Amino acid sequence: VFEASTCERGLIEAGTRKPDLVILDLGLPDGDGMDFLRAFRSWSKVAVIVLSARSDELVKVAALDLGADDYLSKPFGVAELLARVRVALRRHGAVDASSVVRFGTVAIDMNKRVVSKDGEVVRLTAMEFRLLCAVVRSPGAVLTHRQLLRDVWGPSAVENGHYVRVYMGRLRHRLEDDPARPRHFLTETGLGYRFLP
Repeated sequence: VFEASTCERGLIEAGTRKPDLVILDLGLPDGDGMDFLRAFRSWSKVAVIVLSARSDELVKVAALDLGADDYLSKPFGVAELLARVRVALRRHGAVDASSVVRFGTVAIDMNKRVVSKDGEVVRLTAMEFRLLCAVVRSPGAVLTHRQLLRDVWGPSAVENGHYVRVYMGRLRHRLEDDPARPRHFLTETGLGYRFLP
């Protein structure tokens, strides 16, 4: 769990840490939570639950129209908040019992964040795991450097194309049988990468 007390800090944290869920209070010291929601939705599809003392129906509708997944008016009980969190995570696929991806001799358990090759656990950094997940969720599709930078490192990193090359090299080294001639993580010259299961 990570906390940010301002709109600006929240956007930075969300872009850097890639949460499974955002709980947003509309009353922020440096702006309206709606500003956060508008900016966040321009680059992320992560579930957002809005908490607010504002119970006006127009405010609720505006938040939902901007992309909030749920709106909870204060005061509320912790049990209700936790139930809404579970629902939002289920809807967005963060809690999915069938989240094991297999290719070759590699198995990726998305929920447990465990990767194995030939039955042995492969240790990945948080960024390596995020990149792996981003790529394997779109089998056969070409993912551009810019898309991967935005999805994995956040919108502030879209000009740092070397990140993707370095981390993709690490994934190939750890998961491909022959990293020099990859079968699963293919380079699409001038574009980006393609994952073939």
